[in-house]
Amino acid sequence: MEAHQLLIARQGQSRTMACLRRSLDIVLAATALLLLAPVVAVVVFAIAVSSPGPVIFRQRRLGRDLDPFTVLKFRTMHANADSAPHRDYVRTLIDSQAEEGSSQGGLYKLAVDDRVTRVGRLLRKSSLDELPQLWNVIRGEMALVGPRPVIPYEAELYPSAYHGRFAVKPGLTGLWQVSGRNERTYEEMVRLDVEYAERNSIGLDLLILAKTVWVVLTRKGAA
Repeated sequence: MEAHQLLIARQGQSRTMACLRRSLDIVLAATALLLLAPVVAVVVFAIAVSSPGPVIFRQRRLGRDLDPFTVLKFRTMHANADSAPHRDYVRTLIDSQAEEGSSQGGLYKLAVDDRVTRVGRLLRKSSLDELPQLWNVIRGEMALVGPRPVIPYEAELYPSAYHGRFAVKPGLTGLWQVSGRNERTYEEMVRLDVEYAERNSIGLDLLILAKTVWVVLTRKGAA
């Protein structure tokens, strides 16, 4: 009976913690959208006048438990850019464990990529391209803190050891992003994502959010 009561208590604590984290995500994401509205307006105008195509880029990603959702970003590439170069690059990263990743322009980013617009390069360096993901957070598809949302063709190449990162929602920022980001190899990135999924707590989230502000301001680890 005592063991059963202990299990019920732990489940109740887990639900309470989940509600607190969800409430924190909604409040902070909504506040950020309001405060950053002028910045968003400038970015929308810059994208619209610099190259033809939609302002928002939509892409299918995998969330918690491999559930698919549509991630939102500001468009940084020319409209209808071919995804094949990135697909091939990701395959190379995973196959080689990306030992030389940082010397090639940063993890996930090709050193020379003609698909990226001039405005897009600035948005990527400042991380402003990811602001629309605050709406993904409000909708509950993402959290403020968590592993990077994975592209389906990327997950198809994953060994089983990588799947621990799908135990939690993907995040706008995460342990990888504040631990060197593009200075890290692919294997290190996944290890940090899995570590976060195992350690995740409100305290860790708040620490990562605080570090994220510093990383964004200093552009440390950005490509």
